[in-house]
Amino acid sequence: MTDHHADPLDTINAVLPGRWDWQALRAGATVALLFAIPLTIIAAVVDSESGALNALFFFGAMFGFILGGGCAAWVQRAGTPMSHGVVSAASTYLAAQTVFVAIRLAGGDTVNWFSVFFTLGLVSVAGMFGGVLGNRLQQRGFVPSAARQQ
Repeated sequence: MTDHHADPLDTINAVLPGRWDWQALRAGATVALLFAIPLTIIAAVVDSESGALNALFFFGAMFGFILGGGCAAWVQRAGTPMSHGVVSAASTYLAAQTVFVAIRLAGGDTVNWFSVFFTLGLVSVAGMFGGVLGNRLQQRGFVPSAARQQ
């Protein structure tokens, strides 16, 4: 009898074992989606001429990517916190930007590709910083609640 409710991550782990803790990447992406992407959307809707307001949204979104990368790094069990931080933050950014770019192109707007890829670099650095923070939590003995129950 097969389980029709199997977790897709179990299938991915069976096919691609080793380097990546897919549940940690999903947790980091979820945190980044909850904190960084809404600020990016609000900034696009507000479209302010105020440099201070734009900076507030930008740094708020970067903080969200740091949190997402840090979460992925903290909960991962593969021994690669920095990689998990960067991949979690960057993949979340790329997924969101794919949607934003598609909307712009469908609406006939232009896309500033330099900005997209420059920001990807900054998001990757934010993910790396989150990876450092998540690694520090692990080194200091702070364990996610899911790991304590095992």
